[in-house]
Amino acid sequence: MSEVRVRWLGHRLYAEMSVAVNEDISVEEGHDIAADVRHSLLHRLKYLSDAIVHVDPAHASGEKHHRVEHEHDNLPHHSH
Repeated sequence: MSEVRVRWLGHRLYAEMSVAVNEDISVEEGHDIAADVRHSLLHRLKYLSDAIVHVDPAHASGEKHHRVEHEHDNLPHHSH
């Protein structure tokens, strides 16, 4: 895993994560890996209500590869 975020909302715990995978696998295989990770988390973490698992190729994993640098609406140059 390259990044994990977990937060409480009321009495429920939610997780978001990025999983780095070999870039040679198919979309279907990546999807299956994400589903397996989510399923394992939901079974093993008692208070976890839901998890979102994002799959990245290993060479471009993490938030820094998803940032969008731009300008709009008369705002200074920024990223999201």
